[in-house]
Amino acid sequence: MRMLCSSTLIGEFFVIGFAGLVAMKDDSLAMSTVWTVCGVAMLLSVLLCGMVTRPGGVQLGWALQIGLIASGFFVPVMFVLGAVFAVLWWASVHYGRKVDDIKARWAESQGAQATAGPDAA
Repeated sequence: MRMLCSSTLIGEFFVIGFAGLVAMKDDSLAMSTVWTVCGVAMLLSVLLCGMVTRPGGVQLGWALQIGLIASGFFVPVMFVLGAVFAVLWWASVHYGRKVDDIKARWAESQGAQATAGPDAA
């Protein structure tokens, strides 16, 4: 799960940065505010890469997805990109857990074969 979720979060890091560049062109937004919000969101996306498997990591990831979608009020294309990344986040968590379960069962079966010895087959 960690690898899939981290890949999604790193992709979001770049999208947030590019959205900041687009938001900079809006005269109604202060550049310092744009980069403060984008910087915090970019930092959160990187920090979440290491926190995904810890308690609350997935929930913080969902909060980031909601924030990404909400940023569409300032950069309209972010409604679409935020929704795409929310789907990617769901898939990363859902299928990542399945892969982790399969890996654990495989490792368990390999451990059982190793303790039984080569003559057990």
